[in-house]
Amino acid sequence: AVDGLSLDFYEGQITSFLGHNGAGKTTTMSILTGLLPPTSGTAYIQGWDIRSDMDSIRRTMGTCPQHNVLFDILTVEEHIWFYGRLKGLSEQQVRAETEQLLRDTGLPHKRREQTRSLSGAWGAAGRGGPAARLPAVTGMAIPAGGMQRKLSVAIAFVGGSRVVLLDEPTAGVDPYSRRSIWELLLKYRRGRTIVLSTHYMDEADLLGDRVAIVARGRLCCCGSPLFLKTRLGTGYYLTLVKRE
Repeated sequence: AVDGLSLDFYEGQITSFLGHNGAGKTTTMSILTGLLPPTSGTAYIQGWDIRSDMDSIRRTMGTCPQHNVLFDILTVEEHIWFYGRLKGLSEQQVRAETEQLLRDTGLPHKRREQTRSLSGAWGAAGRGGPAARLPAVTGMAIPAGGMQRKLSVAIAFVGGSRVVLLDEPTAGVDPYSRRSIWELLLKYRRGRTIVLSTHYMDEADLLGDRVAIVARGRLCCCGSPLFLKTRLGTGYYLTLVKRE
């Protein structure tokens, strides 16, 4: 699963954990969140050891697992409220954070709907920001799965999480929701350490300040997208200029 993996993650950056299915991404995430104990070695998060200090680590950590973990009978708003209070926010703080997250995820009109009954809605992808490199998607129905996934990602940021671990947050969602999640991550990157696992190369390139490529549980290479393209990308370019 994971074989001698050694890697640093930095505050204010998104590190894209890129690898094929079975490369060890989810296992690494599970170890960092305390779901699986390491058989050897350890990891330090903000100076705390995952083997002995997980209670302290979890106070400032947010996570979005590979599959949604939502309560069917709770509304979108109640989910954010529940996790905010669980993180120790006051009623005033959680109310303000709820409004902010609902706006940033584009879900204010769904705030009182139970997650099991989330349905598609018509809308247009926002413009501007790094994610604007993608073609705009207009007049598109947003499937329930995309909305549920956006909520799961938003929950990871509740309570001022300083370390955020996202395990394939856009896998299986529609293009509109995928772009919306990208914009949310880019907006919330500042002051946080975000680790994003993915098997989409375009996602790793667009979001990652650094990209770590893993295979068979081992780190193959790590660096900025530009560095990796320079070292591992196209060997040369041929440019043809049309004469007037």
